[in-house]
Order: sequence, then C-alpha cells, then structure tokens
Amino acid sequence: MDYQETSVLLSSAYLGPIQYFTKIIGYNTIFIEYLESYLKQSYRNRTIILTANGPLHLTLPIVNGPKAKGPIRDQQLSYDYPWQQMHWRGISSAYNNSPFFEYYSDDLAPFFHDKRWKYLLDFNHEIQNTVLKAINVKADIRCTEAYFQKGEVPGYIDDFRYAIHPKLQRQTEDNRFYPQPYIQVFQEKWGFVPNLSILDLLFNEGPEVVTYLKSCIPK
Repeated sequence: MDYQETSVLLSSAYLGPIQYFTKIIGYNTIFIEYLESYLKQSYRNRTIILTANGPLHLTLPIVNGPKAKGPIRDQQLSYDYPWQQMHWRGISSAYNNSPFFEYYSDDLAPFFHDKRWKYLLDFNHEIQNTVLKAINVKADIRCTEAYFQKGEVPGYIDDFRYAIHPKLQRQTEDNRFYPQPYIQVFQEKWGFVPNLSILDLLFNEGPEVVTYLKSCIPK
C-alpha cells in the first residue's frame, strides 16, 4: 500500500523526535494512542535536546513517578518540583544562539511558565499542535477509540507506537526514515546528532522544517 495513502498509529509524545514528525507529515491520517497502558522511559513523557554538555533528556514528571500504572489517558503531571522552569531554562540555554529561537520562543514559552496542565496527554497534544501551527502543517490527527495489541493492528494502519523509542535497543528498523544532516548549535563539539527533539530542528532550520522532514522520507 502506498505510504501516503495509509494511516499511522503513534504514541503520544512530548515534543517528539524528528522521526515522529516525519510520520505526521508522511501519512494522511494519524492516530494517537489514548488507550494503552502507560509506558515509562519513552517519548511519551520525555524529549531530547542538544546542549553544550551533549544530549539532554527532559522528562515530564508523572504523579506516582516510577510507580505510575494504568491507562496513559489517566496519567497526571506532577508539580512537586518546578519542572516547567527547569525545562525552559535548559531549552533556552541550548538554543538561545540558534538562528530561529527568538522567532518561535514566544509560541512555546507559555507551556513552561504559569499555566498548569492536569493530564500528560493534554499537555502533549497542545504543545504538539503549537509546533505544527508554527511550521504550517495541518494534519488529520485523531485519538484512538479502540486498543489493538502489537501485531493485531489493521493492515491499513502502520504501527509505530513502540518502534520510535529513545533507547537504541528498544528501537526497531524503520526503512521510511533516513535522517539527513543539518547545522546544529553545538555541532563543532559533538558532531551531528540525529533524531533529536523537533525543537532542535525548529530552532535551527525554522521555515525549512517541513522541507527537511520530507528529505528524510525515502521516495
């Protein structure tokens, strides 16, 4: 089945990696999994940016922390420590000297200041929509209404819920994603680091984000 004519099933993600966003622009319909059991140590509540000290994982704290269980739709964000300010401080430090930080920072800053979101899924959804609006992408994104076990997903839907993962040993081969180099703020120190948070691409490439994403998708 042609890539552009199928649907894709993704997990929710906190400022997902570049690979994740190639799926959003590469499929006509995107289903976000709302009915799965919460999976720890995944992109569902973490993003990876590149700092002067190397890749940095920013993790959204969940109520009950490592003991959190149950459906992802029920997972609530914890505010036991000021993670919003900490994440924004890390993002600002990493990208303040990038070409497009000032251009996009005002759109993203509200997510890291006064407002609080109760549920992880709501926060992820709203900040993702903000990024998509910034890059002028209108995507048909829907939440799932039924849960399918891995391997039982209907044939017209490509399942990447568990394939896109921050841990190399948990990733599965994706022959529809070939990251291309672009200039990063700390590239002279660390070399090119592929598949970081969409923020890295946004702040470094600005209006060329969609063009870059398309270049990572084989024809």
